[in-house]
Amino acid sequence: MRPRRRPRLSYESRVSLIALAAGLPAVLLAAWTLAKPQFDSLQRWTFGLFVFGAWLGGAWLVRERVARPFQTLSNLLGALRDGDFSIRAHGADLGTSVGLALWEVNALADALRRRRLDVTEATALLQHVMDSIDVALFAFDDHDRLSLVNREGERMLGQPPERSLGATAAELGLGAVLNGETPRLVDLRLPGAAGRWELRRGPFRQGGLPHQLVVLSDLTRALREEERQAWQRLVRVLSHEINNSLTPIQSLAGTLRSLLERDADPRGSADLGHGLDVIETRARSLARFMNSYAQLARLPQPRLARLDVATWVQRAAALEDRLAVRVEASPAATVVADADQLEQLLINLLRNAVDAALATGGGVRVRWSVEGEALLLEIEDDGPGLAETANLFVPFFTTKPGGSGIGLALSRQIAEAHGGTVTLENREESRGCVARVRLPRALPGAA
Repeated sequence: MRPRRRPRLSYESRVSLIALAAGLPAVLLAAWTLAKPQFDSLQRWTFGLFVFGAWLGGAWLVRERVARPFQTLSNLLGALRDGDFSIRAHGADLGTSVGLALWEVNALADALRRRRLDVTEATALLQHVMDSIDVALFAFDDHDRLSLVNREGERMLGQPPERSLGATAAELGLGAVLNGETPRLVDLRLPGAAGRWELRRGPFRQGGLPHQLVVLSDLTRALREEERQAWQRLVRVLSHEINNSLTPIQSLAGTLRSLLERDADPRGSADLGHGLDVIETRARSLARFMNSYAQLARLPQPRLARLDVATWVQRAAALEDRLAVRVEASPAATVVADADQLEQLLINLLRNAVDAALATGGGVRVRWSVEGEALLLEIEDDGPGLAETANLFVPFFTTKPGGSGIGLALSRQIAEAHGGTVTLENREESRGCVARVRLPRALPGAA
């Protein structure tokens, strides 16, 4: 059998043995001195116990003085390992070796505390920047699971991060963004957004594991903004030029009418009066026509206030007197928005739905639901459906006789001013179409 290894003595035990060995010669000398005849038995026992006690007490004191600084260092290093940088060691004297070691540990704790503060501030700044930019950021781990998302990404997914974090890219509808070349354009249909996006992707490491950072820039919104600015400029130019022509036409028509009324000769007066009537009527119609289009170029910034969704929907539905709009039972909800602008948005969508439903004798239904931090409002009709969907939101485009072509464009402009979206598409299960309005329940910085 192999001999068993004797357990090694601890550091404290070795220090104690060394201290006892150091004092042993003095103890032996004292014992030899006490053994001389001039000391009686009582003196020997008294001085013997004193010497023995001093020997043991000195050894214990040496052990404590040697071991205690190492225990202090151990506690300090353990606190640093656990992230507690508030503990400091007393007796950090630069004139001694132990004091120098304690001083260095205190300095290390200060440096680590400053480092952690810098990291915390940098992380907070990075999170603020991520939430402030208007691009969507997603981070996926090596199993394609979402590990990080910013506020714009939350809006795209249409759900809070506690529901989306840990889900795979395929489950979130983002499976296509992790494959293929980059940068490139991708078409995505997500609960909170749909359209064309510029995709950029790159690898990084976190916790020693590989990750993929995905950046999606909404090109649809940028293109629509450029488009809106273009036709706003066009409307302003048209309004200026046409109004400059309408004003003298109306003035001239009124002047000629006054001259006709003073002229007693009726010959030709009837034809001339009819012509002036036509000029004046068309001038007024053209003025109203341009004023309606000019609304698109003069939409003010929303004046935000808390708005009860049920009250908003019921008020807008009550204004439609051609057909009873059915408001289905929906959960209580509020949004922070401009009540007047949202009412105009809903009136436009309800008017289109009722126009479609009257053509087939069907009905119109309104309902809403709460999806995380977003409100989804749906207006459903039983009309004939949409034959043309590509140009629905293009200003001045209309498929209805006598339509102005600004209702849907104005509705989308109002929704986007509130950070939301408007979509219109044919129903899948039956005839008709459904308009969906998605709005954030509270805008960033709103009271």
